[in-house]
Amino acid sequence: MAASKGSKVFVWIILGLLFVGLMGFGTVNLSGSATRLGTVGEKDISINRYYRTLSEQLNAFSAQVGTTVSFTQAQSLGLDRQVLNDLVNQRVLDNAAFELGLSVGDERVREQVLNISAFQGFDGKFDRDAYRDALSRIGESEAEFEASLREEMARTMVQAAIIGGVAPSEAYADLLLGYISERRDVTYAFIDPALVSAPIAEPTEADLTAYYEANPEEFTIPETKEITYAWLTPEMLMDKVEVDEQALRDLYEERSADYIFPERRLVERLIYGDAASAEAAIARVTAGEATFEDLVAERGLAMTDTDMGDVAIDDLGAAGETIFAAETGAVVGPLDTDLGPALFRVNAILAAEETTFEEARDDLRAELATARARRQITDTVESLTDLIAGGATIEDLVERSDLELGTIEFNETVIDGIAAYDSFRTAAASASIGDYPEIIEMADGGVFALRVDALREPALQEQADVADAVLAGWQEEAASNALFNAAEALIARLEAGESYADLGLVPMRETDLTRRSFIEGTPVGFGAAIFNMDQGTSRSLADDTGLTVVITLDTIKAPDLNDTDTIAQRASLLEQSAAGLSQDLFDATLATIRKNTEITLDQAAINAVHTQLQ
Repeated sequence: MAASKGSKVFVWIILGLLFVGLMGFGTVNLSGSATRLGTVGEKDISINRYYRTLSEQLNAFSAQVGTTVSFTQAQSLGLDRQVLNDLVNQRVLDNAAFELGLSVGDERVREQVLNISAFQGFDGKFDRDAYRDALSRIGESEAEFEASLREEMARTMVQAAIIGGVAPSEAYADLLLGYISERRDVTYAFIDPALVSAPIAEPTEADLTAYYEANPEEFTIPETKEITYAWLTPEMLMDKVEVDEQALRDLYEERSADYIFPERRLVERLIYGDAASAEAAIARVTAGEATFEDLVAERGLAMTDTDMGDVAIDDLGAAGETIFAAETGAVVGPLDTDLGPALFRVNAILAAEETTFEEARDDLRAELATARARRQITDTVESLTDLIAGGATIEDLVERSDLELGTIEFNETVIDGIAAYDSFRTAAASASIGDYPEIIEMADGGVFALRVDALREPALQEQADVADAVLAGWQEEAASNALFNAAEALIARLEAGESYADLGLVPMRETDLTRRSFIEGTPVGFGAAIFNMDQGTSRSLADDTGLTVVITLDTIKAPDLNDTDTIAQRASLLEQSAAGLSQDLFDATLATIRKNTEITLDQAAINAVHTQLQ
């Protein structure tokens, strides 16, 4: 059974190699008459096999990343070493099978060959010409291929023998299941800052100094770069761009739908299957026996099912004139529609609106001028790039173009001016002193180039210079501490037997929480906190924002073993534990076998393969 299962896997491997061959890898002879890359015990590693496998992996990696990866790039990532290591491991197992005397008979090999679709003709039967041609393309003879197939099947038997006796760990799976699926029922309440009745005392100088010294990161200016830049945005060119009157009028006509809105109606429509039903319905409305809402409900519909929104007269077809002649709140009909006779209710009359050309002129000019300014900037990018390539400095760009000069002390906290642009922030963050400047585009169509003139290391500001920030930070911390202390006092009263209601708190309850549960609005760490509490205990919890809650852990529940999700989770854990143990056992056994196997590799042959692929 083990050999059969492994053979199926090998069929797909062989097919992959065949497809690689058909794509033109062909036969290689990279070391003259030499065909051997190395030996593993009594087994050889062929040059052709290493070449094919490495080529296949290189193509697969290129397909995975979506671009052609050169062999040099792949080599820098260790692809060649990984392929060679895998081939050595395969031959270690092949040699182990050989030493154990494991093999499969000719009949089993024959069955595998006959079942490989790449060797079959149009009638689905084995075709020896196809067999011979496919093997020729990958540089193997029939004898070599059948020998490798026999070795693969024997190797699979060795692998199966190593991992076949591994059983999933029930205890391990149940331990993890208990951790993942254990549940909690909790009661909690948010603490109102109003519970802190006593005002916070004014801080002393010692208090402020202690806060300043305990929180230096709050008052440290981050690493700052002194940057000189040249930039140009469409807005800078707006007043210089000429826009003729006719272009403005043409744009106004093109955008007329944005400036001229015809009279419209907010309308609801109720369609009937026949005219008689519609006539009966309107008669009931006219007689005051039913409202439009009643008719909609009788049809089993919601009011949203009848809402047409705001519509123009042309949107209503033949029914338009009647509907537009009706007053607000009127129900009219039956009127013919493409869907059948219908009743309509007019909910509102929306008057026509028009923005004249004169009213829209400034916006139209801004739009056209911005577009033309963007094109003008785009047209200058090539010349600006050429100037930089010719050695122009930032100042030279300003002198010889419309770019404007600027300086900025940039760090992660600066977001004003040119630092409001993401592209500038990204470029400034990565730039270093001495970097070659380049023209970089901005989201609004502008461009810039920058130079880092100096770099200032992070520096702690003097307390006197940040006195207001120190005071604000101390006050925030003091308020948070006071609220937390108030919460702790409430915990003591809860433990003494008082209820949430006795304490003036509004309790909330959550049941069956797991470690993956998330309760919106609770402080950061809420979930972790409840899973570190003992049943029946209470605690307070606050986060950096000052949000504070009191929590009582009501019940600890074991996983529900009858729950379908829990059952599936346990099965998955059992499968994972078995797979992990099997892999660990296989890796350890393979390492031991490899350590005791003589391995020699011909570096000259390896280099020849690499040269062929470059």
